[in-house]
Amino acid sequence: MSRPEQTTGPRRRNLRPMTRASSGSSLSRTTLLGILAAIGGSAILSVNDLAIKSLSGSYALHQVILTRSAISMAFLIGFMALTGSGMRQLRTARWRGHLLRVSFVMLSNITYFLGLAALPLADAVAIAFVSPLVVTLLSVLVLGEQVGPRRWAAVAVGLVGVIVMMRPGAGAFQPAAVLVLISACTYASTHMMTRRMKDSESAATMNFYVQVGFILVSATMGMVVGDGHLAGSANPSLAFLFREWVWPPLADLPAFLATGLSVAIGGLMISQAYRLCAAAVVAPFEYTAMPLAILWGVTFFGQWPDLTAWFGIALICGAGLYTLWRETILRTRT
Repeated sequence: MSRPEQTTGPRRRNLRPMTRASSGSSLSRTTLLGILAAIGGSAILSVNDLAIKSLSGSYALHQVILTRSAISMAFLIGFMALTGSGMRQLRTARWRGHLLRVSFVMLSNITYFLGLAALPLADAVAIAFVSPLVVTLLSVLVLGEQVGPRRWAAVAVGLVGVIVMMRPGAGAFQPAAVLVLISACTYASTHMMTRRMKDSESAATMNFYVQVGFILVSATMGMVVGDGHLAGSANPSLAFLFREWVWPPLADLPAFLATGLSVAIGGLMISQAYRLCAAAVVAPFEYTAMPLAILWGVTFFGQWPDLTAWFGIALICGAGLYTLWRETILRTRT
């Protein structure tokens, strides 16, 4: 660093524009990487939704989560072993931050999967997509990021879409939709914690402690209710929660493997996206999962969204995509 200070005046002037150009290029490349990570991570996590939905009719939620987390943990340990810092990156002084983030993740996952067991896949994913709009809200309240009136309007439109999807007063309302809405809010809170911890914690570190939390909680649930003594409810969500543990046949092992690997890889990519970019920039790209959810629902479960669902999907996704377009316009003007 001492060498540039010893150069002559003209040479220092030549270095300044190069530094600014380099900085701008780095920022652009970082933003692009964050966006690509969000798109890829969302697509991969949609496979997790498909696998969980397919397993929800035969297994207990905590059995699925424990198996998934064990697979994810093995992947993360292997991933960290191949990186330069290895397992040393698990050292942290932010235990309270990790505990709060893990709590948000677990609450988000549990409520989402319980809702997913009772709802069509596309409906559950659509309601969950209020999360990027909540991210926009929390980015102002928690992170101090600026959001203009047009993006606030997009948040309002998205919330109207969620209300449409929940069908209040139409005789088709399901409490499972409320579970997914709770999941969306806690999922948004997870990403606020990711942004606040990004300077000291890697994506692998954050996801490792999430899997530790899942393993502890699901193993405890298995010991308490895994014998099925609370099973027997006709409600799909409660049946998924309290079903007896059973040994899976070989035909179901690919689904367990898919949920474990997808949540590990997709979780890493989404965490990295929120580490690299502002929350309001990343969130709309998570809508990549919506067309995939419709595709999986039609292909594997024969579930086409009805007209009401399509209207709600259009409102929610339209609001998110408008937020993305508005963000792009604002950035090109600055």
